Amino acid sequence: MSDATQTYSPTAASRAQLRREKLLPIINRAGGWLDAFGLAFTVPLMRMAAGENISEQLGELRRLLLIPLVGIVLFIGAWAALAPQVQTSLGAIPGPAQVWSAAGDLMVSHNRMRDKAAAFYERQEERNAKLVEAGKADRVKWRTFTGQPTYIDQIMTSLITVALGFGIATLIAVPLGIASGLSRTVNGAINPLVQIFKPVSPLAWLPIVTMIVSAAYANPLEWLPKALLISAITVTLCSLWPTLINTALGVASVDKDLMNVGRVLQLPTRKTITKLVLPSALPLIFTGLRLSLGVGWMVLIAAEMLAQNPGLGKFVWDEFQNGSSQSLARIMVAVFTIGLIGFMLDRVMFALQRAFTFSANR
Repeated sequence: MSDATQTYSPTAASRAQLRREKLLPIINRAGGWLDAFGLAFTVPLMRMAAGENISEQLGELRRLLLIPLVGIVLFIGAWAALAPQVQTSLGAIPGPAQVWSAAGDLMVSHNRMRDKAAAFYERQEERNAKLVEAGKADRVKWRTFTGQPTYIDQIMTSLITVALGFGIATLIAVPLGIASGLSRTVNGAINPLVQIFKPVSPLAWLPIVTMIVSAAYANPLEWLPKALLISAITVTLCSLWPTLINTALGVASVDKDLMNVGRVLQLPTRKTITKLVLPSALPLIFTGLRLSLGVGWMVLIAAEMLAQNPGLGKFVWDEFQNGSSQSLARIMVAVFTIGLIGFMLDRVMFALQRAFTFSANR
């Protein structure tokens, strides 16, 4: 009896195998999402913990983590060595240490301004409360803190602006792209305009947009300043083309047999688009959206510089005009901020693509 029990009891190796078989599908599913957010290097670590071949996973870890880290370290080393050799009218190009220090100073300034705002609103509440107690409620006034926008405030303004411009571009480009992909007539009418306007620089659009918005938007809303709207529309005009082109291409590439089935079933146009066209075209549509968001984020900086919208572009321009000893370091902080935010926006769009498209999840 004891021999039989010993024969059928799972060994340590078989238990490890069962555990690996349970964990690997979970790790593989999670790996796609981790890759979408730029965390693919964690997958080999999880596979090693699950009992996968260590040498093979170390090779993956080297490819996904070690080599990129070496590239970053070499870049920082070259930057630190070469930056002091380049002299400008404002002094030497700041190295990594000076840029890091400038970033810290910007955060300190942000926290100091937030403390001032909190103290302002606290004093205002105390003053108004005393007026109410004294029976002078008619003298109560509520004012908004008017301190200068901090670096974090300017980042948020830029994100709001690009979101508005990108949203408008998407609402225009996707329907036009679908119509262009479904109809040769519409495509023939739109294509010349796309080819003419697609290469136009935001610097050319900005004066036209400024004049039109100034004339048509004479009484701006408090939550939508004129400068923000000008920047957002400029982003729209420059970023809608990748989405329009890729949407039209995706719709035109839908399997003809699938479209013929829709005709045989006499599906109405709305159902044909929602049930047949969009599911097949979504991968290319999302590719266009990712490209449009990247273009919009790049265009935004130039638009904010000239429109004087209080975002990252205006921050860079103000520092350039300021000409202080810290200006170059702060401009470089903005450069890295713009790059990191652009990377994160692309990762978010890629994650949405994985969530809503079949091809990305195969």
